[in-house]
Parts: sequence; structure tokens; C-alpha cells
Amino acid sequence: MAEVLSQSQIDALLAAAQSGAMDLDAPAEESSEKKYRKYDFYSPRKFTKDRLKMLNSIFENYSRVINSRINAMLHSTCEIAVESVEEQRYNEFSNALRDSDVLALVKIDQEALQEETPILVHMDTTVLLTMMDRLMGGEGEPDDSLESEYNLTDVELKMYADLMSDLMEVLGQSWENYMSIDFEYVRTEVNPTMVQLIGFDETVVIVGIQINFPNNSSGRMSICLPGVMLANIFAEIGKNNTRRTSGEDKSEEIFDSLRDTDLEIIAELGRTHLLLSDIYHLNVGDVVNIKQPKDTPIFLNIGGRRWFDGRMGVYNKQKAVKIGETYIKA
Repeated sequence: MAEVLSQSQIDALLAAAQSGAMDLDAPAEESSEKKYRKYDFYSPRKFTKDRLKMLNSIFENYSRVINSRINAMLHSTCEIAVESVEEQRYNEFSNALRDSDVLALVKIDQEALQEETPILVHMDTTVLLTMMDRLMGGEGEPDDSLESEYNLTDVELKMYADLMSDLMEVLGQSWENYMSIDFEYVRTEVNPTMVQLIGFDETVVIVGIQINFPNNSSGRMSICLPGVMLANIFAEIGKNNTRRTSGEDKSEEIFDSLRDTDLEIIAELGRTHLLLSDIYHLNVGDVVNIKQPKDTPIFLNIGGRRWFDGRMGVYNKQKAVKIGETYIKA
């Protein structure tokens, strides 16, 4: 508790200030106490900075993919970039939604990782209507008279579903460097504030993607990734990395198994050219002159490549080739 000054102490301070004995403009002495970052034990962080950086890299690739896709679809030029990747509680995401907003529910193809919690995708109404207007042949100009609580019509909801289905279909390409995942649009949720899709205290990661069109129409696309699903995905990625590492340690075992592999070796005595008419008249007992001296080495080919040369001979009463020179080192 702060110390309470007596009346005599207050009078002394005022007198010192009036006489100039105390410099009022002098900066207060900085506290030597070390400052510590506050940690919220009620909402502990679930993902490290490295995990969030990984997600940022993934969705930067995704933003580049949908940028070219949207430009081709709308015959326009827009700029799409990742604005933020933040770990939050779901209630922070839910509280920012309005009654007129719509959400796209997305799932992944691996139920063991997905569980029952869907991925939620929200797009600002302004940029959404701009894209729909361009799809229907308009200029995509922003409507200043548009109400803040504008509700999408049935036709616009159908176009929204087709648009989201197309954008979510390519999301899996951004994860290919880590693991194979396919994303699938499920349905559109109207008035999401009335439906509890995710637990309010559940940890989620919100990826904010900014979309800017040249006609000053801009908006944000928010992708809400459930924390449970991300934890399962990161665990699976860790297992895959472990498998790759352990596979490198078994290189000698793999090489041992390859030593027992059968390979076809072709001994080439020589080469010559014959006319088709000569080949047609060949009979049993005819001799083909290969124009090579009898002491010419024989070449051994493996997989179409020359590996050795040698001499023709006999081994255990069978024809054999004694290897002389090696052309390819093992």
C-alpha cells in the first residue's frame, strides 16, 4: 500500500516547489525492479512460435495459390497476403461475428485427426459481394449504401458455397511439404452466433488473410483452425519426421537386401551390320562375320550400360567370361 503523507509533509513539499528547491521537471527515478512478462495460467499457450511460423509459411503459399486462382476466375487483379497468425480462444473469434455473417464449415479427409470439430472460414461481406459481382459480369464496385447487417440471398448463398468449395479444394497443396491432407467444404452456416460450433474456451489458431481489389474494395478472410486438430496434425508430422530419420539409419540393412537382387548381365561378343535381305536368307549353320579378332575382349553390360570387359573361356565345363577391366566403380 502507498504511504499516506501527513499535513506537515504536504506543506513542506509545496514550500520546496515554490522556492525552487525541488525540480518538478526532473524525471522520476526509474525503478530498478526487473519486469517480467505476465503468464495467463487460465489460458496457457498451446503452440510454440515455431509451429505458428510453420502455419504462416503454409498459408503464405496458400495465399499465392488462391491469388492466381481468383484473378483467373474474376478476370481481375487482386492482392492477397497473410496478415496474421494468432493463437486465441474461440470466444474471441465468435464475439467478432455478427448475426448476418455466414461461415463455411470445412473438414479434412483424415477423421482421426479431424475428430468432430470443423474448420471455420469467414469472409467479410464487402469483399464477398465484390467477388460475386465480378462473377456475374459486373465491375465489382463497392456499394456505399450497403447495410452493415446485410443478409445474403439464396442465390448469393449458393454462389458463396461454390466459391468456398473451390478455394478450400486447393488448400491441401500448401501442406504437401509436411504431409498429405485434403480439405473438403461441408456446408454453410447462417447466423453462426446462434450455434456453438466449437467450445468457447477451446484453443484455436486464427489465420487472417487480407484481400485487396484495385477498386478500393478490400476485406479479410479468416480461417479458424481448431487447436485439437492442429495438435493431432503436428503430432503426425513429428512421427513422419521420426520415420524418415530412422530410415536413414537403416541404410546398411537396405544395402544388404539389395546385394541379393538378381540382375541380368549381357555379354556382348561384337557388333556388325547386315542387310535385311541377308538376314532373311540366313539358315542354320551359317556363319556371321562380326569383323573382330578372336582375342578381342568381350563386354559385359548391366542395365544397358557397359560395366566390365573380359575374356571368353570355360568354367566347370560351361562357357564363362573372365572379367578383366571395370568401367564403372561400385
